[in-house]
Amino acid sequence: MTTFADLGLSPELLKAVDAAGYTEPTPIQAEAIPAVLMMKDLIGIAQTGTGKTASFVLPMIDVLASGRRRALMPRSLILEPTRELAAQVAENFEKYGVNHDLKMALLIGGVQMGDQVKALNEGVDVLIATPGRLMDLFERGKIMLNACELVVIDEADRMLDMGFIPDIEFICSKLPEQRQTMLFSATMPPPIAKLAKQFLNNPKRIEVSRAASTNENITAFKIPVKTREKGETLRWLLRNDLVETAIVFANRKTTVRELNKSLQSHGFASGEIHGDIDQNQRNKELQRFKDGEINILVASDVAARGLDIKGVSHVFNFDTPWHPDDYVHRIGRTGRAGAKGRAFTFVAPEDAEAIDNVEKLTGAKVPVFGKKDVRVELPQAQPEQEKAKAEKPKAEKPKREEPAEVEQDEKPREKPKRSRAKRDDDRQDEGKSENRPENKPRREKSEPRDEKPRQNRRRNEDDEPVPAGEWNGPKPGFLGVGFD
Repeated sequence: MTTFADLGLSPELLKAVDAAGYTEPTPIQAEAIPAVLMMKDLIGIAQTGTGKTASFVLPMIDVLASGRRRALMPRSLILEPTRELAAQVAENFEKYGVNHDLKMALLIGGVQMGDQVKALNEGVDVLIATPGRLMDLFERGKIMLNACELVVIDEADRMLDMGFIPDIEFICSKLPEQRQTMLFSATMPPPIAKLAKQFLNNPKRIEVSRAASTNENITAFKIPVKTREKGETLRWLLRNDLVETAIVFANRKTTVRELNKSLQSHGFASGEIHGDIDQNQRNKELQRFKDGEINILVASDVAARGLDIKGVSHVFNFDTPWHPDDYVHRIGRTGRAGAKGRAFTFVAPEDAEAIDNVEKLTGAKVPVFGKKDVRVELPQAQPEQEKAKAEKPKAEKPKREEPAEVEQDEKPREKPKRSRAKRDDDRQDEGKSENRPENKPRREKSEPRDEKPRQNRRRNEDDEPVPAGEWNGPKPGFLGVGFD
C-alpha cells in the first residue's frame, strides 16, 4: 500500500498531512505528486472529490520551500474559476503549510483591493486568484507575472463554461517561458485540450478514471415530476430520506432565492448562495453550513465545483443542469472521502433533452426512483400514508352524494317552478292571484315601486321644455340653493 512517505514529500510536510488525518494518498495524488516534484508539466484528469487539490498543493509547498519572495512578483500562481474554490485552496495551503515559512495571497472579487495590494507589496510565494480580479490588478500595474515558477490552471473545463479561456490565454502569455505548468480538470473537452497543447511543454497525462464518470459511492436517481410539483417533492424527500445535510442546486439565481424562502417557511433550516450575494455573505452562509447552523444549502452552480464540505449526505438537482458536465460536479458534493451519498435529479417534461445529454456523457442510465429505493424507515410510515390515501376518497364520497340525495328528497323544490308558471298566468289574469296569498305581499311591494318611477318618468316627460341656460335634469337638494 502506497503512503505519503513513499511519494518523496519532506518530513515537515508529512507531519502536516498526518495532523490533518490523511494516511493513504488517492490515485490522482499517488501519480501526480512525484511528477510535480520532478518539475514536469502535468495534465490531471480525475472525477470531482478524488483529491485533485492536494495533488498539486502538497508538492508545491516542498518545491517553494527554498527561494526568496519579492514585492509584486509572486513565485507561483493558481487560477481558480470561483471565489469559493479559491478560498478552499487557500485553506489547504494554510493547513498543509503550517510547518513552512510561505506567504500566500488570495485575489478574489467581491472584497476590497486594499489588503490584497498590501500583501502583494510585501511579497508572496503563492498567489491564488480568480481570472477577473487578477486581470484587474494586472491592468492597474499592481502585479507582475514574470517571476512565476509554477502555474496551476484548476477546473479548466469550468473556466471554459464561464468564458474565462481568453483571460487564461492572456495571463499565460505574460508568464515566463521557463516555468512548470499544471492543468487539472474533471473533463477534457476539445478547447481545453487545445489550451493544454498551446501552453504546456510535453506534459505527463494522468487519468485515474474515465472522463465524466460518477463516483461509485454515490447512489443517483432521477424523478420525473411536473414543474409545479418540484417543491412538494423536495420537501417530502427532505423529511423522509434520512437527510443529514444537503445541497440543493438550481439553474437560476431567482429560483435559488424563492426556493430558500419556501423551505424556511416550511420549517427547514436552510440558507442560500449564488452570484448576487456579496463575498462576505457567501462566506458566512458557507460557514453556517459547515458549522451545522443550517443543514440545507440552496445554491446555483457557483457552488457546484470544488466545495469540499464533509458529511453532505444528499444532493438535489431541483433543476436538471443545462450542461451535462455540471451534473457530475453537482452530485460530486456528496460521497466524498469514501462516504456514501445519495443524489436526486428532478426531471420535468422540458428537461428530457438535458437528462439524455447527462446519460450520454456518463455512459450510464440514471435509474428512476421507485418504491424499492425508499429508505428502510419509510415502510413503517408508508401504511399510514396509504391508509390516508384510501380513506380520503371514502370521506369525499358522502360529500359528493349528499347534494344528490337532497335533490331527490326535497320534492317541495318543484313547487317554485309551478308558482313561477302560475305567476306568469297571474300577469294575464290578476284575479287569480287573490287565491295565492303568498303573491300578495310581492305584488303589493312591487306595484308601488313600479308606479313611482313610472309617475316620475311621466311627469318628467309631460313637463314643459326647459328654457336654454336652465338646469335640465333632477335637482339634488344642494343644487337648489341660490336657484330660486
